[in-house]
Amino acid sequence: MPKSTDDLIAGLVDDLHPVRPLRQARGMLLAVLALIAGALGMAGFWPIRTDLVAARPDGMFLLSASLFLVLGLASAWAVIDMARPAVGMRREGWGWTALMAATLPLAAAALLAFELARGMPLAIDRDGLGCMRFGLGWSVLTFAALVWWLRRGAPVLPQRAGLLTGVAAGAAGIFAVSLYCPHNDLVHIGIWHGLTVVLAGLIGRIAVPRLIAW
Repeated sequence: MPKSTDDLIAGLVDDLHPVRPLRQARGMLLAVLALIAGALGMAGFWPIRTDLVAARPDGMFLLSASLFLVLGLASAWAVIDMARPAVGMRREGWGWTALMAATLPLAAAALLAFELARGMPLAIDRDGLGCMRFGLGWSVLTFAALVWWLRRGAPVLPQRAGLLTGVAAGAAGIFAVSLYCPHNDLVHIGIWHGLTVVLAGLIGRIAVPRLIAW
């Protein structure tokens, strides 16, 4: 045992080595590259939207894709920031973005309710299942990037970090799919694209705390 406090401290720091600091810009670049990789990867499965090819994008596409993109970036930024805990910091900006994006599924649910009230039959949108499947698939890239970043840091709220990681990944994945999905109707986008983000968030909430545990 060390005979003095100085000897004890010296013994504790003998094996310490300087490490590269976590810079948010690097983490964000990693998340953006993962998002771009997903968007490019979709080209091997579906053709890009015809309105984008013709440089005449549909308004609903622009609105929904922009919301998912902003949600993905805002949530990813919050995750990257959570890897560097600080006393008194409030990281709630992502919540307003999530509320804004939630207007899509809520509006779609309201539209479905009105259609049911009028006696209109509901059919399973098989294209929607494909969008959700590919969206969750490509979300793995952003998910893996953010989990790797969290493991380099010290998040003090692993459950929230997991939820935000899933939301960021799901939004990035469905944004990639949006560039190829031919549908412009609110029900398809609000239900299937929105459900992709919700499921990804739940998966992240469950899985990430285990993946980043020391």
